[in-house]
Amino acid sequence: MSGQIEIIDIMNGIPHGVALIDKQLRIFSMNRILEVMTGYSTQAVQGIECNYVLRTDRDEWLNKALNNGGETLICEGSVIDANRKRVSVRITASPLKGREGLDESLLLVIEDISMLKEMDIKLQGSPEKKALLGNSPKLQEIIELLPVFAYTDATLLITGETGTGKDLLAEAIHRSSKRSKYPFIKVNCGAIPETLLESELFGHVRGAFTGANSDKPGMFRLAQGGTLFLTEVGDLPLKLQVKLLTVLDDKEFYPLGSSKKTKADIRLITGTHRDLKQLLDEGKFREDLYYRLNVLRAHMPSLRERGDDVLLLMNHFLKEFNNNLGKRIKGFASSAIDYLLRYEYPGNVRELRNIIEHAVNICQGNIIQMAHLPAYILSAGNSNSGKDKKSGGQLSETKEEPTVFSASKREFVSWPEIEKGRILETMMATGGNRSEAALKLGWSRSTLWRKIKHYGLE
Repeated sequence: MSGQIEIIDIMNGIPHGVALIDKQLRIFSMNRILEVMTGYSTQAVQGIECNYVLRTDRDEWLNKALNNGGETLICEGSVIDANRKRVSVRITASPLKGREGLDESLLLVIEDISMLKEMDIKLQGSPEKKALLGNSPKLQEIIELLPVFAYTDATLLITGETGTGKDLLAEAIHRSSKRSKYPFIKVNCGAIPETLLESELFGHVRGAFTGANSDKPGMFRLAQGGTLFLTEVGDLPLKLQVKLLTVLDDKEFYPLGSSKKTKADIRLITGTHRDLKQLLDEGKFREDLYYRLNVLRAHMPSLRERGDDVLLLMNHFLKEFNNNLGKRIKGFASSAIDYLLRYEYPGNVRELRNIIEHAVNICQGNIIQMAHLPAYILSAGNSNSGKDKKSGGQLSETKEEPTVFSASKREFVSWPEIEKGRILETMMATGGNRSEAALKLGWSRSTLWRKIKHYGLE
């Protein structure tokens, strides 16, 4: 076939299983990764029907993809690998057009998402799962990297503004890791006086200093086998930065006043809202420790950068506090939604949660009105009343979608109603083009596809 070598080279450069199948759904070619996954070579299966090789539960869907008018389709399913194990996969089917000999063929990309599925099951119903709730691309990037972060013991530095959920991400990683059956210990380096911090971290023996009447194990020892999360590591004194670096290098340390070393079998994750590069320039943070902590890096986006996640989290926190307080509040008045979308949230998700908790406690009816919001955000909102959100003009979207947000059409709105309405209107505005609709909504095509399926909008 013309262009065969070029296509095979491209297929082998893709870090997922890739297959080229003809219009009869027969295998023409596979890349090396898919050969390993299936246990077959391309030569051995060339001309054989795809379903006999991939053993997927999506053969009917492949027929649909072939006759879809040239549009790429994405679905999730499973295949049986060479070890007869069922593997969860995401399949992307792209019709090939305009190349001689390849018309009416499909290029399949088979992405192994089994680790993501296992992590999702592991975190199902936990506070960490709920804390990482969101559809914004920046948060989805973090969520998709969770299995990578959880698989290794390498040090991880989590950055982000106060209230973005750095501690919750650290705990989610711990719960998804091989260390999950051991403790997760959190220490705020900025909340403990410098004179006590060394003892708090590394422990001490009796008589190490005045008032040390008994041995104290310290957080490194309490976290043995598990994960130690040092939040606000930028506030760590220089003296302790040296000792921390030594512990990371030697995997052992001396408790205060002891001449006997203690092993440190822990995974270290650190977090900060401060600019460590600036602290380096100011001589307040050691350069060698910075690079030692920064082996892996995750940045938690601010709530201002997360767009419609504000609405999703509002609905989530409303349900949480309804359950906690035994209330039956149905939703938010449109004026309250409009106002909360304008607000900048300097305290991020933590602040939004506190706002909803305040409103649920104050509200005596079944709809949260403007009067139920904290007074300080109303005055802050007045100063910004003419501004859209930094994350991309959220207020403008509200005005453009009266069928979703209009108070005249319904007394309140909930997140599922909003999201379903936005999908319908965006799909109508783009003439049913899913790629364009996903771009307008700020989602990937696979996210849009899952939501269309969830709301029964196929």
